[in-house]
This record gives sequence, structure tokens and C-alpha cells, in this order.
Amino acid sequence: MNVVAAEPIIAWQKHEGRRVARVKGHDVILCENCGFRHVLPVPDEAQLEPAYRDLYYSEAKPSFLAHAGEDQDWAALGQTDRLESFEKQLGQGRRRLLDIGSGPGFFLHTAQARGWEVLGVEPSRQAAAHARSLGVEVVEGFFNAETAAGLCEFDAVHMNNVLEHVPDPAALIALARDRLSPGGLICIGVPNDFSPFQIAGRASTGAGEWWVVPHHHLNYFDFATAAALLERLGFRVAERTTSFPMEAFLMMGEDYTGDGELGRACHKKRKRFDLALEATGLRETRRAFYRALADVGLGREAVVIAVKP
Repeated sequence: MNVVAAEPIIAWQKHEGRRVARVKGHDVILCENCGFRHVLPVPDEAQLEPAYRDLYYSEAKPSFLAHAGEDQDWAALGQTDRLESFEKQLGQGRRRLLDIGSGPGFFLHTAQARGWEVLGVEPSRQAAAHARSLGVEVVEGFFNAETAAGLCEFDAVHMNNVLEHVPDPAALIALARDRLSPGGLICIGVPNDFSPFQIAGRASTGAGEWWVVPHHHLNYFDFATAAALLERLGFRVAERTTSFPMEAFLMMGEDYTGDGELGRACHKKRKRFDLALEATGLRETRRAFYRALADVGLGREAVVIAVKP
């Protein structure tokens, strides 16, 4: 994995931009037309559908469901943060939630327990079955024009760890926008990639761009590009937040890149950090801390909440 010193401008179909990385035969460019970094060539949906429908949680992420269940006490903190933000901005009586790429259903379950009317759309058979076991309603399949046509309007649309996987993020967001009621909210959560801490972590470890995984992540966002995409599609950005900057461990000598066991150990440390603040009544301090990190482009994920006019 390497980056060439004098990066060329690369064009492919409607995409053109300066190369920022080259990994396993795939170029990653900062696309002038799309406004964010993505791989070239861009695969079409037909190439991706079998993997996400049948294989993602059994082959690409075989431990994900088990780890998600183990982590749920911690993950519920972030889920509650987002839901409370939705509730504050929407006001009373607006509690219809669509979760696109709902995975194992934990976000839907947390929302339903708070009184939301929830629906998930999830391509993975395994994940959809898990979500249903939690008692939430899930449409099994991809969110596309056919799926969307049969849905009502929603007050909030949530997409967490989805946009990095799809060939055309703008088209997906536009389709979701059409299912939002006026004044409704969209919340996207994506990995915060090519961030300052990643660049520093790469320099500290010599590990290369470990976050570039072109067979799974087609697109690479940061706060600026994620917010700009939403604004280009007619949304008004209302809030930015993030999660613990995992790359900080690299600069403290714990190189978890390529070491799954150490990566899980570092993950448990960041869980303890968040849970300790919660246990001592410092929820708002934790939230303010992550909003402050987001303001300077730091944190492991870029979470952006925006309003449909």
C-alpha cells in the first residue's frame, strides 16, 4: 500500500480527480464531480448485491453480530445521543423513523423503546433476521426506487455506515430525501477518513493507509465532504458529532493495524472511556467533547444531522 509522490489526475467515465492513494489495483481519487474521495473504477450495484445479501456477515464480518451484541450497552449511548437530538429538533408528535442499512437492528430497537414508530431496510438476510428477533420491523432488501415507492413519509432517516459502501451516495440520499416529510431530519454516519489523526498515525507506524479497503469501502468521507454532499442535495446541516478517535492509540504506541486482537483491546478501552463518563453523570460533557472534536475534523466517524426544508 503506497501513495505516489506526484499524484496524477485520473479520469474514468464521469469521475475525475487527483489520486490520493492506490491500493490493490484500485485508485482512490478526490473526485471533482462528486466532491468526495472514492475508488476507481466504481463497481455497479449488480456486482455488490450478492455479497451484501448473502455473504457480508458470514464472510467479510463473521464476528460482527456477536461483537455488536457484546457492545450494545456502550453503543446505546451513541444511539440515544442521536435520538435525543432528533427529538429535540423535531418536537412533539414526530416519531417515524426509517433506518436504511439497519444491520442487526439495535438502533431500531433503542428507538422503538423510546416510543418511535420504526422501520428498517436491510439487504443482509442474516442481519435482517437478527433485527426481527429484537421485535422490530425490517424490509429485507436494498433501498432503491422500488423499495422506496411502497413506503410512507418519515420524520427522520438514519444511515449509519452505509454511504461508504454504495456506488452512488448522492442518489441514495436523494431517494431518502423523497421519503422525508418537510422539516424532517437525515442523519448520516460514515468513517472519518484521511483525517489528521490518520495521517499522523500513518507517520507514527509506517502502516500505510490501513483505512483504505476498496473491496468494501468505495467512498471515503470526512466532515467537510459529508456536509457538503448533504447541502448540495438541499439539506441544511444542523449538527456534527463523532466518536472516540481510535487513531490516538497509534500515536501512543499501540499499533492495532493488522492486529485484530489488539484492535479489540483498544476498542474496549474507548468503551470504558465513554461508559465511565456516563456512570459519573457526565453525559453532556461527553457529548460536548465529541462535538468539539467534530468541529476540528477529528474523531473516528463523521456524524452529520441535517434538515430537509
